Amino acid sequence: MADRIGFGMVGCGVIAPFHATGIKETPGAFLAGACDPHEEAAKGFSASHGNIPFYTDIEEMLRRDDVQAVCICTPSGMHSDQAVMAARAKKHVLCEKPLDITLPKIDRMIRVCREEGVKLGGIFQRRTYEATRKAREAVQGGLLGKMVLGDVYQKFYRSPEYYRSGAWRGTWALDGGGALMNQGVHGIDILLWIMGDVNSVIAKADHLVRDIEVEDTAIAIVTFENGAFGVVEGATSCNPGEAARLELHGEKGTIILTDSGIVRWAVAKGDKHLAQDEKMASAEERAHGVSDPKAISAEGHIALIRDFVDAIKNDREPMVTAQSARKPVELILAIYESARTGREVALPLSS
Repeated sequence: MADRIGFGMVGCGVIAPFHATGIKETPGAFLAGACDPHEEAAKGFSASHGNIPFYTDIEEMLRRDDVQAVCICTPSGMHSDQAVMAARAKKHVLCEKPLDITLPKIDRMIRVCREEGVKLGGIFQRRTYEATRKAREAVQGGLLGKMVLGDVYQKFYRSPEYYRSGAWRGTWALDGGGALMNQGVHGIDILLWIMGDVNSVIAKADHLVRDIEVEDTAIAIVTFENGAFGVVEGATSCNPGEAARLELHGEKGTIILTDSGIVRWAVAKGDKHLAQDEKMASAEERAHGVSDPKAISAEGHIALIRDFVDAIKNDREPMVTAQSARKPVELILAIYESARTGREVALPLSS
């Protein structure tokens, strides 16, 4: 194996620079090439990152010997096809959220990567945050006792111009959904990562403000396998938008997280029934995408790319496995089905 892992960038849009930063900040990794069907996008990305080789044909870039892995940063509905092409070329695959927009397409990319013996990892950068990991350890370690509620609220704003900025945005064919599949998938992933799998969901979703095919507003009630209930809210219709909020309630306490970190940690101690608040250290608010999709930190991408390179070199599973990255897509698809039919939908869904 090469001492340094060369990455090819597939897609040179909004999220690609975050991957490029992650590669640059990872010892043992370098950016070997970039590809975008729009030549100006590929050329501009190349010029901004050391004049690396650029292509409009992904297969041409995949023929490079110094490309051992790819970052897939294209519209969601293209992910599986490009992952399969990369895997067939024996390249490892690190894919932006969501892995793809249907379960059959996700299952295909998982199967082909396994058959070809290459790694497949997902990007869910919030799993790397210390506050998120601390909350997960508390819930899964039983600190809050029997879980009662697990709620996620993601009330964001996206302008009409945002949806007009790319013909794929707000479409079923390539975006696969709206406020949930594109923006809300991050919070849904963290909710599932902390609370565990969902048994059933009942939901409403529609485009209430924007002139798009998919939802700009959605709400769902879920029942978790552990017996707890939960609420999922996702929107790009809230002006000017609010910081994402995750609320975890158990019989022995409460943990609440926002983009600033943990803002409430109250746990019952000893034989006391009423949970007592612990003073939380002030946290500097993270850059996030409440009203601007470019206003996010590269910190999580750096952590995940470093982990992915280590997974390749040490032949282990990456931090965000493909199977775990499949789960939030499955829940979102169940929410869409419930909103469409008006009925409660059981999970798992058949693929």
